[in-house]
This record gives sequence, structure tokens and C-alpha cells, in this order.
Amino acid sequence: MSPTQPVAHNIPKELLVVMGVSGSGKTTIAKGLQNALGWPFQEGDSLHPAQNVAKMASGQPLTTEDRWPWLIACRTWLEQCATQQTGGILTCSALKRDYRDLLRATGLTPIFIYLHTSTDILLNRLKNRQGHYMPVSLLPSQLETLEPPMPDERTLTIDSATPPPQTIAEIISHLSRR
Repeated sequence: MSPTQPVAHNIPKELLVVMGVSGSGKTTIAKGLQNALGWPFQEGDSLHPAQNVAKMASGQPLTTEDRWPWLIACRTWLEQCATQQTGGILTCSALKRDYRDLLRATGLTPIFIYLHTSTDILLNRLKNRQGHYMPVSLLPSQLETLEPPMPDERTLTIDSATPPPQTIAEIISHLSRR
């Protein structure tokens, strides 16, 4: 897929992890970035083992132990993109520092695009979302688990209450200045 935005030609290929709680806009923003940059995209939710999907669909929050195989699958995808030097855009909640550390464990240096917004906006988005296994009832557990990235992490923090095209433009502008 070739980029639809001419600015993408001047941006060095990076590994991007679009992170945040459910409803923060990860997929929307990641797909917009893929369209603009032409880099490979992976929906992190599709890498969850079947038992994780079933657990979440039944309203049970995942434990850290549940998440490890999924996070390793996410890291493996990032490693493949790094090896192929294609750049890559992954959606992954990456809620805790330990989870982000696992994604970096093999020397990868992804940029974490941390999407956050108000709980009211998150709830509204989740209530209106269709075709996703994550029930609205799990948002509080995600918010409790969330450890926002620290200053020493390679992160771009974005308020995802802004319209997606504006959010995507802000990210691309940041990437073009790197």
C-alpha cells in the first residue's frame, strides 16, 4: 500500500504502538496513520489468544498472566517489522509499564502514541461501538490498571477527544520533526 499523503515520504520508518484504554480511539487513529504513511498495520486485539477473547467477552478482566502471551505476540510482530525495516503501526493497550517494557525487551524502541480522554467520552464511544467483544463493564478495570507512560519512555501523549484527522495530523507532524 502506498501512502496517500505526500508528507509520508519524508518521515523515517518507525515502530508505533498506538496505546490506551478501550474506547480511546486506537484503531481509528492507527488506520488513519496507516493510510497516511503506508506502513504495515496490526490490530493488536486480533493477536489475543482465544481464551482471552472469551474471558473479556464474558465480562471478566484479564490478569497480567493472561496478557503475557498476547504481549509476546505483539512484540513478535514489531520485531518482524524492525527486521524488514518497513516501519509498523500496532494497536495495543499497553496499560502498564511492565507491558511496555516487554514490548521493548529485545532492544526495540517503539514510539508509544498514548491516547487518552475523559471517562465520559470513553463510555460514550464504548456504548456506541458495535462488533467488538470488549464490554463497557470492563472499562473501570482498564482505568484502574492504566499506568500512563513516564517521561523516560519514548511517548507522544495525545488527547483523543480531538477529531481523528486532527489527531493523525498532530502525530504525523511530530514524526516529521524527529
